[in-house]
Amino acid sequence: MRRRKSYFATEPEAPAPLKITIRRRTAFSEVDAMAVAWHGNYLRFFEAAHSELMQKIGLGFAEYAKYDLAAPVVQSHVDYYSPLFLDEEFTVCAELYWNDGARLDTAYTVRGNDGRLCATGYTVQMFCGLRTREAYIFPPEPVAAMREKWRNGELHG
Repeated sequence: MRRRKSYFATEPEAPAPLKITIRRRTAFSEVDAMAVAWHGNYLRFFEAAHSELMQKIGLGFAEYAKYDLAAPVVQSHVDYYSPLFLDEEFTVCAELYWNDGARLDTAYTVRGNDGRLCATGYTVQMFCGLRTREAYIFPPEPVAAMREKWRNGELHG
């Protein structure tokens, strides 16, 4: 079964997704005996792009620590299309989709060095207190501030 056009529904008045694309090369430690990227590593590839995107929009790990925040992954999904091979350069695009909740909805696209679609997927993260583990009902302060900038066009994908 192949994915829909988008993993996340968007409302007409929502701002466009924020995105970043990173370049990587498949390392020896990331492939199996056939020199094909092991399927479990795609979530690591997603995480690398997600971390860069969060830094770009001001929600890096230092900001989380400052506000005593955690954002554990509560859902993840990967659709595989074409394998990546040992020492192959590839790109990972992470796109953060707008929502009003205390969560982050991020979609990913992995493309091989020739532009072929290798994988797509998504993660959903929910905010909670780092020490208390109590779930946030509303977006925490730094997320609300980031979304205000996003809504006002101060952040661009």
